[in-house]
Amino acid sequence: MNPGPFIGAEELFSALSGGTPPVILDASLVLHRPQFDGDFRTESGRSRWEDAHLPGAIHVRVDTDLSVPAATHNHRPPPQELADRLAQFGIGADTPTVVYDSTGGFWAARTWYLLRWIGIPVRVLDGGLDAWRASGLPVESETRQAQPVALWSADRVREAWIDIDELREIDCDTGNLVCALSPAAFAGTEPTRYTRRGHIPGSVNVPARELFDDDGRVRPPAEIIDRYRDAGTDLDREVLLYCGGGISATVNALALVSAGVESIRVYDGSLEEWSADPALPLQVDEFVDL
Repeated sequence: MNPGPFIGAEELFSALSGGTPPVILDASLVLHRPQFDGDFRTESGRSRWEDAHLPGAIHVRVDTDLSVPAATHNHRPPPQELADRLAQFGIGADTPTVVYDSTGGFWAARTWYLLRWIGIPVRVLDGGLDAWRASGLPVESETRQAQPVALWSADRVREAWIDIDELREIDCDTGNLVCALSPAAFAGTEPTRYTRRGHIPGSVNVPARELFDDDGRVRPPAEIIDRYRDAGTDLDREVLLYCGGGISATVNALALVSAGVESIRVYDGSLEEWSADPALPLQVDEFVDL
């Protein structure tokens, strides 16, 4: 039986006492809200990890350790390069892995999506560090080094991505291109981290944050399905997800998989790539002074 992409705090605590505990990755990273157009600022979550983390958790900085930092879009490394990096964190092809963060769950989702792409058995701690603490479970501040494993051969095990050339050729007016950003970012009424405001014409909006409750736990499957159907998405067809830079879209992917929807792909370049090409249209729903 497929256990689903999430694991609860109590279940994880029990697993840590078992014979082969999972590798735990703390993917905390701070992505600051933009104050003006083009304002992209991140801050390492390592200090948060040093203050308190799950027992044995190893900190991973997703935007450098699991990304191609010099890329302006499509930040994912090739499968073999990703696997080589993960081996340095003690993760092999069949290593059970749990990922969480203390910064809203978005970077945990991105890590989950990357690892799942190459077949690693990975789950996300539902509710992150807050849920763990709310359950009265122990945290530690001891910083440990990862124990590398031997390099292993990797390849993709599922079609996880759509690129800009394919996206430009499809009909976006069918409700199955979904933007995971906030309603204001979708409408273009607040500053963007990228070149231009707005959304890809024809796409619909299912904000990532609305798929989780106030405690950061994933909503029930029926609620997730309803939110997509209310947006006009046909869940019997492939769902294409995008956002600003390929992070929030993986949150939507995580929620969809938890609701039993597997036919999904992420546009990794998202608005970072799309908005940089002045020939590609963006729709702003209300007049804003740019």
